[in-house]
Amino acid sequence: MTDIMNWKECENNFIREVEIDIARIDSIIDKAFIRLERARNTKINNRNVSLVVEDYYETIKELLTAYLLNNGLRSKNHQCLISYFYNENPDFEKEAYLIAQMSFFRNRLNYYGESVPLDFYNKNKEDFESIIKIIINLIKK
Repeated sequence: MTDIMNWKECENNFIREVEIDIARIDSIIDKAFIRLERARNTKINNRNVSLVVEDYYETIKELLTAYLLNNGLRSKNHQCLISYFYNENPDFEKEAYLIAQMSFFRNRLNYYGESVPLDFYNKNKEDFESIIKIIINLIKK
């Protein structure tokens, strides 16, 4: 299982307070949903599954960025987005670890050209969608 970065390390090294900018948050959410639409509309096969999982991860990452901004925070590190989500919502441990696993696969794809297994997508697609709904609901609070 992929680890989640320690929140204290994030707070000390990668997080800063910012003004809440609703227009910026809305723009980030809008772009995330454009990416999500592409992921949902792609017919999945072994050749493109990695890119679809990457789109789901990037959607979640962008929504987590909006979540932090909505709480007056900005992160210089993608791992701290996941850490913040988990720190603030410990009941979503399973979801946080799945996001971390998606991040791992996305990095392996981008830096080493490794493919995401089709069974990972098939097993977790509904959870990807669920995580997106969770984060949207957290932003709306």
